[in-house]
Order: sequence, then C-alpha cells, then structure tokens
Amino acid sequence: MCDLHNPIFTDEGKAREALEAIRWPEGPFCPHCGNCDPEKIARGEGKVHRAGLYYCAACNGQFTVTVGTVMERSKIPLSKWLLAMHLMGASKKGMSALQLQRMLGVTYKTAWFLCHRIREAMAPAQRGPLGGEGKAVEADESYFGGKEKNKHVGKRKRGNIGVQGKQVVFALVERDGHSHSFHVASVSGETLRPLIVTHASRKSALMTDQGGQYVHVGKEFSRQESVNHGADEYVRGDAHTNTAECRFSLMKRAVYGTHHSVSEAHLPRYLAEWDFKWNTRKVKDGERATLIAKGIEGKRLTYRSTNKAPNA
Repeated sequence: MCDLHNPIFTDEGKAREALEAIRWPEGPFCPHCGNCDPEKIARGEGKVHRAGLYYCAACNGQFTVTVGTVMERSKIPLSKWLLAMHLMGASKKGMSALQLQRMLGVTYKTAWFLCHRIREAMAPAQRGPLGGEGKAVEADESYFGGKEKNKHVGKRKRGNIGVQGKQVVFALVERDGHSHSFHVASVSGETLRPLIVTHASRKSALMTDQGGQYVHVGKEFSRQESVNHGADEYVRGDAHTNTAECRFSLMKRAVYGTHHSVSEAHLPRYLAEWDFKWNTRKVKDGERATLIAKGIEGKRLTYRSTNKAPNA
C-alpha cells in the first residue's frame, strides 16, 4: 500500500534523506572517482551550498545523490520523483503521462519524460538465465498494434492486414518465476534462437506452441513440449503456454486501458516496465518503489536519446 501521507512525497528534505538511504545504505560515495572514505567526503553546510551537496577530497569533485542516475540535472523536485515512482509501481496496468501530469501538477512534457526515466530505472542492469534443472520455461510471441480501419486515414497503409504492420513481442516466462520480453523484428528461428539460448537455461523444459521457429532450438533443451493451438489443444499434462499468454494479456490490458497506443520507438521501455511489475508481483508497493529507486543508478536518459528506437 502506498501511504500518500508519507512526508517524503511533500518535503524535499525528507525525500532527499530517503533517496540517500536507499542509494547509500553504508554512507555516501563519490560517483566521479568511487571514493567511499567518510574522512574524505564532506557535506556542504550553510545557505551558500545547495541542498544535499557533498565534496570529495580524493578528486576535488562535487556531487549529490542524483549524480550518475536518471535523475541527474533534473529540475523536478525529489518529492515528486518519489511519488511518481510509487504511483507507477503500484499501478498494475500502468499510468499514462496525462494522469501523472494531473496528479503531480507538472506539464505534460515533464510527466512524459519522467515516465520514461522511471521505466529506464525499472530495466535490469543484466538478465540472468531463466529456468534450470527441473523447471519449465514457456516461449511465445504476440503482436501489438491497432487495426488499420481504426487508424487515422493519413496513417493507414494499404495491404496491412492481419499481423502486417504490427510490432512483434517475444516473451520467455519461467513458471512461478521471472519473465523476459523482447521487441523483435520477425518471428523466425534465426531471430528467436539467440534470445532463447541466451536467456533460458538449456537444463530447462521448453514449452511452446507448434510454431516452426521452435522446432530446432527445442532440441537443445533437456525436454521440449508443444501444444497445437490450431487443433484447440491448450493443455496436455504439463505442456502449455498459458503463463506466457497471461503475460501478453496483462501487457495488452495496459495498452488498451491506459496507454491506447505505444510507438515502436518506445515499446522496449514499456516492455521493461511490464517485466518489472511481473517480476516483482509478490512484493508490496512500497518495496517495489524502493527497487525502482535503486535502479536509477548508472543510467542517463536525455530528451534526444529518448526518441531513438533501440532496434533502429
């Protein structure tokens, strides 16, 4: 539960103390040189220093708790940053930038960029392999994008029927575990095999549908089972992809009910958000917000790089 009466959401000093406690549990360290000797780090005191400023005697540098994070050089109050993290983390189907704009009292441009910075913080620094001996990993793909008839007449493309013109999302889901989702260019063995063997342990049982893209890679795993959706077969013993289907259902609920449209350029960041929420589904909202705050380190996102498509 998110306690909106918590002073960290209204008081800048309390918000800074909370963020410092999360990022520096053992005391401040210099992001410029890595110095963590408390005798060589001093806090700036007095009105002549800006709030939260530290000095490093090892490199003669200055820093605050936001340096070296997605929050660096941001003019948004820290209290609003923390509130946005709580709100986005607690919203199962996501939160639109317009909603965040109204709740935080900021401009739409600020809310939109704030959302993307927080999604960047949700993305893991590295992904470990899913599954293992005695475990099952499900693999499946889905398509994201509206129907041509529902698009503005200027954006319709003749010939786009079915899945043509839509974005492909591939997901690996460990049963009772984590999920990794990817924006891919196409559905083929050549495209999907590198992702499967990199992000899923070969000691796992691989569960798929009968798509041809899984035929050869399935032989590299301890066991592969597939179900024939075309024949209305969805479960056979422990063979099914229902967990992966559940992942896609939640993703599309977020698109349909909250965002309405997600562009190709920003889709990977939305996938990072949805993966993060799935992977932290068993923790409380406050703990999830803390994990987001821990993920801000070592990441920067500027207005220019936000508009770059990772797959471009």
